[in-house]
Amino acid sequence: MDVPSRLDAGRALEARPPAGRARDGNLFAFDEIVKRYQRRVYATAVRIVRRHDVADDVVQEAFLRAHQALGRFDLARPFGPWICRIAANLAVNHVRSPQAREEALPEAHAETPVRGGSPLVGVLETEARTELARALEGLSADQRAVFVLRVFEELSYKEIAEALEISIGTVMSRLSRARERLRVALTPYLGAAMARRVEGGER
Repeated sequence: MDVPSRLDAGRALEARPPAGRARDGNLFAFDEIVKRYQRRVYATAVRIVRRHDVADDVVQEAFLRAHQALGRFDLARPFGPWICRIAANLAVNHVRSPQAREEALPEAHAETPVRGGSPLVGVLETEARTELARALEGLSADQRAVFVLRVFEELSYKEIAEALEISIGTVMSRLSRARERLRVALTPYLGAAMARRVEGGER
């Protein structure tokens, strides 16, 4: 192979998705994955466990499990939703564990804003972020997990069901209960119109 050919081959390898390079044993590629998705995975975890220290542990375990399971990851699918599903499952398992003690987050904690198309975009502004955090604390861990994966990560019912190992019907019922509880909790602060948007969300 001549020099230009080797250069072209090298460029082709570097152009591959980080997950593909990491699966081939490139540690720098997996470090790139961690840097790219760490904040997103943390946001998913902390919304469920409601404790910073526990969320940090969940993030570390999620990336460890993702690294171990890279051989089974479909490179044609986006990596972000996959790693967030792992984190959500770990977070729910922690909250269900006998030793887990859920504690409210400090009021200064700011939720990571969701993408512009979400029905919660108007909620996640300044003081309203604190109110949403308080309302989320009123949900069970199972309800929070479904709500976070549906509204913040925009996963389908099927993807949520697979991630949490529950039926699609259970996903829908938990999501419905979560939206109703949030509507009740947020109505005094945000008014009926915005609370209805939270309750309705995306069908």
